[in-house]
Amino acid sequence: MTQSKREIERKYEPPSGGVAGLPDLTGVGPVASVTTAGPEELDAVYHDTEDLRLAGASATLRRRTGGPDAGWHLKLPLGGDTREEVWAPLSDEVPESLRELALSRTRGAELRPVVRIRSTRTVRQLRDAEGRVLAELSLDKVRADAAASGGGRAEWGELEVELAEGVHAGLLDAVEKKLRKRGIVRADSPSKLVRALRETGAGAGAEPERCPEVVAGSPGAYVLAYVREQAGRLVSLDPAVRGDLPDAVHRMRVTCRRLRGCLRSYRSVLDRRVTDPVRAELRWLAGELGVARDQEVLGERIGAALDRLPDELVLGPVAARLRVFEVSHGGEVRSRTREALATSRYLRLLDALDALVRQPPLRAGASRKPARTMAQAVLKEYGRLAGRMELALAQPAGRSRETALHEARKAAKKLRYAAEVARPALGKPVARLGERAKAVQLLLGEHQDAVVAQDTLRELAVAAHGAGESAFTWGLLHGLERAGAEARQRELPEVWRAAADPALRAPLGH
Repeated sequence: MTQSKREIERKYEPPSGGVAGLPDLTGVGPVASVTTAGPEELDAVYHDTEDLRLAGASATLRRRTGGPDAGWHLKLPLGGDTREEVWAPLSDEVPESLRELALSRTRGAELRPVVRIRSTRTVRQLRDAEGRVLAELSLDKVRADAAASGGGRAEWGELEVELAEGVHAGLLDAVEKKLRKRGIVRADSPSKLVRALRETGAGAGAEPERCPEVVAGSPGAYVLAYVREQAGRLVSLDPAVRGDLPDAVHRMRVTCRRLRGCLRSYRSVLDRRVTDPVRAELRWLAGELGVARDQEVLGERIGAALDRLPDELVLGPVAARLRVFEVSHGGEVRSRTREALATSRYLRLLDALDALVRQPPLRAGASRKPARTMAQAVLKEYGRLAGRMELALAQPAGRSRETALHEARKAAKKLRYAAEVARPALGKPVARLGERAKAVQLLLGEHQDAVVAQDTLRELAVAAHGAGESAFTWGLLHGLERAGAEARQRELPEVWRAAADPALRAPLGH
């Protein structure tokens, strides 16, 4: 059993006078009263890999006794002051549920104790006029010991301000303003663990390999920054996908595509002998994720179309049959996604992305002027899209054109992602071209969804007919999807003309 919550907190150097040195926060925003609790004795043993992969990813895993939330806590960064905290009951070993959620960061390496942190905590609770807790100020006296024999010891004081769930983050700013007036400033370390590792020496020797020097403002710098961002996003989305959170699969799949597109488009910057195998594995992962995502989109699309129909046009147990279809297919594809994330193949992909960022296989193009190297990459992707569009528009109506339009959609996506990578270097001109490519992609995506929906609606109609039910509604929905696909095809020439305007490419040298 696990429980999850969003944690929003900030850490400060403690006031010189201890609790007495804290300002009166009554009247700060909605704070109507302040109550004091404690002291509490907290004892936490932090676990990490030998090379501190969790700490390196700003994540923490601890087993803590004492206080109202004794148990295992896994904290994952969400950006800024916010983290996702997952709690599990006390046990002797790391709970399998938390081990799985940390897997994208540990990549299967053994977890072991690295530091023990004991705190004596005094808490002040900020309450509103109804007595509801808005935030807690925790003043800690901290004692840290390295877990390894012969390790060091450190002591310090720390002040934490943590919002209660559902409270607007603006209260943190108001409290901080009051604290600053008393000379209380932010702590240098983002967490107790980071400071403990540094001051006890438990983090010595775990520094990662340094990336070779890359010239600032070069194609190599821009491409590596994009790869690093997307690889980090892939890792951070892993727990959300495992938890079956809304839109998580879609976002991870798009991240795979962005990485694949970048590594393909910028082969003049990164050696394809290294990146092509990574691209192949990203394609595999996107394919595994795609089954779940396509099923989700399809079910939502058909359900929305059914909801729009007048009641008199819904004949038979249509909604029930759609639910059966979604449940029977949904369970299967979710299981497939979880199985993919549990494979050693997936972990090797994460290792390969990590190595790619740390030791990038730079080519000569990595140090050339970005205006030339990156513009050439973008224009090359435009040329591929133009060829696919010419082929698709020349096809007669039917399956051959639908297939060609789907290939053109994928080419538009590659151009869009190549433009994304180049935008920090080339600015508005490449951004405009990327936006036009996105418009083409979205239109063709809507067309493809309508094509796929037709096939599924025909299957549902056949199943309904075989069960002695009316197939009228399924046929009606099929006709609406077919009409929608034809409408998108009629809109396409105008959208493509806007994207193919030579004026968009002129600033890029073409």
